[in-house]
Formats: sequence, C-alpha cells, structure tokens
Amino acid sequence: QVRLVESGGGLVQAGGSLSLSCAAIGSVFSINVMGWYRQAPGKQRELVATITSGGSTDYADSVKGRFTISRDNAKFTVYLQMNTLKPEHTAVYYCNADGLRALYVHGGNYWGQGAQVTVTS
Repeated sequence: QVRLVESGGGLVQAGGSLSLSCAAIGSVFSINVMGWYRQAPGKQRELVATITSGGSTDYADSVKGRFTISRDNAKFTVYLQMNTLKPEHTAVYYCNADGLRALYVHGGNYWGQGAQVTVTS
C-alpha cells in the first residue's frame, strides 16, 4: 500500500526558516509530479510549489524567492525549504504525488497527512 509520509514543520518566528519533507512509502516505481499545497484556517487548499521528475519547478507567486522545492527521485522524496517566513504562511502543508506508479498502481494521486507550519509575529 502506497502512502506519503510528511515530516518537518513546526513553530517559528517571522523571518525564520523551516523545512518539510515527504516520502512516498511502498512499492513505488516512479512519480511524475510531486508538490506542496497548503490550507490556512477558513481558506481553500492552494498550490505552493510543484516539481516534475525532470526537475522543472513551479511556484505560487506568493512564495517565489522564499521557498525552494526539490526532490530525490531515487528516494521518492520531495522537500520544501521555507525561508524568511511570514505569519501569513501559517497553514497546514500537504504534499502531493501525482502520476504515481507502483505495484498494482498506475497514475495514482496521493496526499500526505499534513504538517502544521505556524509563523508568529
């Protein structure tokens, strides 16, 4: 059974940094796109950043220059480095794997359990 396991996040003051990681666990063969989304209280889930297996990245305008997404294809793991954080970055961050191929799985879409990121002023 495939699942995404997130780690990292936590509490930081404004201007600080945090990192997140997310690993796909199970008999995974490949993942097309991995990404991070976030959901703040009372708001819809929104895209933060995505990265393809070839390394092409896409960022929400609000995080460009602050956040960096990367991945290790051999470990089926995606990372998010968050710098110069602001209180408005407070949210639950979810990782996503799309186009996942695994034993008995072709083209699956999976979500992590979510990681809380809280930025205080």
